[in-house]
Amino acid sequence: MLRPSPLLPVPGASASATAAPPGRAASMRMFHGDVFLGEADVFPIKPGPEGALPFPSNEIRISHLSPASERCPPLAILQTIAPFSVRCKLQARPLPPHPSLHRLYLTCFNEYKSAVVVVGDEELHLVAMPSKVEKVPCFWCCSVRAGLYAASVGMLNLRCLAIVFDLDETLIVANTMRSFESRIEMLSRRMDIEDDPVRVAGMSAEIKRYIEDRELLKEFIDTDTVTDNGRIVGTQKEEVQPMPGVQERLVRPVIRLPERNAILTRINPEIRDTSVFVKLRPAWEDLRSYLTAKGRKRFEVYVCTMAERDYALEIWRLLDPEANLISLNNLSDRVVCVKAGSKKSLQHVFREGGCHPKMAMVIDDRLQVWDEKDQHRVHVVPAYAPYYAPQAEMANAVPVLCVARNVACNVRGGFFREFDENLLKKVFELLYENELLDLPYAPDVGDYLVSEDPNFPPSNKDPAPIPEGMSGAEVEKRLNGRAYQGDQKQISSSIRPSGTSNTVFILVTCLWTFFLLAFPRLVLVWYFHFEDIHIFLPREDYCTVK
Repeated sequence: MLRPSPLLPVPGASASATAAPPGRAASMRMFHGDVFLGEADVFPIKPGPEGALPFPSNEIRISHLSPASERCPPLAILQTIAPFSVRCKLQARPLPPHPSLHRLYLTCFNEYKSAVVVVGDEELHLVAMPSKVEKVPCFWCCSVRAGLYAASVGMLNLRCLAIVFDLDETLIVANTMRSFESRIEMLSRRMDIEDDPVRVAGMSAEIKRYIEDRELLKEFIDTDTVTDNGRIVGTQKEEVQPMPGVQERLVRPVIRLPERNAILTRINPEIRDTSVFVKLRPAWEDLRSYLTAKGRKRFEVYVCTMAERDYALEIWRLLDPEANLISLNNLSDRVVCVKAGSKKSLQHVFREGGCHPKMAMVIDDRLQVWDEKDQHRVHVVPAYAPYYAPQAEMANAVPVLCVARNVACNVRGGFFREFDENLLKKVFELLYENELLDLPYAPDVGDYLVSEDPNFPPSNKDPAPIPEGMSGAEVEKRLNGRAYQGDQKQISSSIRPSGTSNTVFILVTCLWTFFLLAFPRLVLVWYFHFEDIHIFLPREDYCTVK
């Protein structure tokens, strides 16, 4: 896309066409480090106290130039991560001539860089702008949180967004011996007072599944082996790669049972009671492979959970064993643990300036745990309940995490279509004389977050909250069984059929089992046919789907 040439007036333009910024100009000296560049007139954007100039000591001291951008001019990046943040305009004085300032201007304009003035935890970016009538270097000055611009340049150039995952009941379900026992005890008490034979049968089957996995976990704790379908499986010693600054070498005993989609691990290798039985949600590999398909990163990955930190780090290691989604260097900053009862927020997740919330989407099984201003960026998935409804994940034509993959694909496509076809196009047309209101609308991930499957709850609705993970006081509540009664009520209300729908549920289950046993090949063909259906897919240059 062609840009107006710098320092060349537009033919036919006159001085009367120039829109002078409000407020009185102030003359300031400009430096790059300690090198004097020249003098410039600085015009505030807003009149009165709101238009106070941001430069301390009435001088403009540039500390460095921003990273070069391959395809995005600095103003497009700034409008995306800090909309309408123009603080003032700068215009070099024509006399005496200042060749150093002129060279700085041309470097910024031609190489898609900005000149950065650091003021506390804020960066002031001087963006080189073409002018209608002026023949001297002209800049817009935009403010942004320190570090955010540098992080966003690479993401926007690579057409990359951020995705934030919850762990428990979203990607996995984990249990210790005590949590297994508390759930079994709770279900047994409920069975004793239940009159409905269908409900009793359902609870009995659920207890059986809990007992089966509890026995595997007990065997793992006692012998470091498990007996799976008559086959004895021993532990593998998996070394946990230390994070930067951590010298301690940690080796955990781990047993992976791919047929069960389960992993047994020990959070503290020295304490057997910290052993955990983890069930991975089906189709996680499909979602994971999409995020970094063919070595091209489509999303920067973060984790935000209410679980205890050591537990969260180990669960993520099991989900991303090769550290393809989050590198070891970034792991400490990108796995964010929130205290139970506190609100999650994207501002807290990106506290180090790694991304702007407008460029991030969330995958979580609960909406209300997120700050209200972030909720429109949350894709809510049904809570993973493998013990209550083990077939629920595969009952739909597209598994839950495949739906999440498709939603992420659509969000990314919509965001960058708006960025390319609207924001970039209009930014290239802007001149120094334009006003703040001439800036284009900046895309927001929340604008494109639409559930693609009517069988799943819309992303703006929240199912009943389900307590999450292994964190602080929440651990004690879970292990002592106090939280489980609430869990069961919430799961029952959101998943279990009731009344006459019980009969329908059983009939459908029986029919499905009959077809699976009688016509296994036909069922597989049907499943793989529908597994490739994707709705509302954007253009292929934004999204490649399996």
